[in-house]
Amino acid sequence: MTAIPLVLNEQVLVLNRLYAAIRVISARRAFIMLCKQAAEVIAVEDGQYVNYDFESWTQIAELQREFEPDAHAWVRTPSIHIAVPKIIRLFGYDRLPRQEVKLNRRNLYARDGNRCQYCGGQFPTRELTIDHVTPRVLGGQHSWTNLVCACVTCNAKKGGRTPKLAGLKLIRNPVRPNRNPVITLRLGDAKYHSWKAFLNDAYWTVELRD
Repeated sequence: MTAIPLVLNEQVLVLNRLYAAIRVISARRAFIMLCKQAAEVIAVEDGQYVNYDFESWTQIAELQREFEPDAHAWVRTPSIHIAVPKIIRLFGYDRLPRQEVKLNRRNLYARDGNRCQYCGGQFPTRELTIDHVTPRVLGGQHSWTNLVCACVTCNAKKGGRTPKLAGLKLIRNPVRPNRNPVITLRLGDAKYHSWKAFLNDAYWTVELRD
């Protein structure tokens, strides 16, 4: 099986026909939509948003390589380098995103910034666990307000007890985020700056998909 170049895993913001943000997808899926003429590229040029179909996007690739090579990730073909678009707009989709942040492991890690909520240490994802503040055996719910990141050491110390009984204290109380925490982290990267205009409070809940 041929390996997929890492650049095709770059994240692309998808807008519906009415320019509302609806999800984030991989560059690979974005290029498929562009090739099928189901979407167009939205690019920022001199502070303005410009629309390109796939053909015109490939035509300006040479100029992009010459004048702004570091502003894009690049896909190399036998005949040309093509910039990975940061935003695409679907032609035939008007629906709006769901207005709820999905409760999953990735979003919990992002909400807590990969920090153990007991000792405050920051850890790689593989060294973190998800802990029920009030254990399930004591009636604790599987919810945003009862789940936190915990390092292996703190989780083992806490065991099946409440933090108070284990002599631990939360560095902050867990809350349900009103915006997608993964998107919030991504916007800290300059290369996603162009997303901000489309991610107002109504659309902070775009769903991440592969």
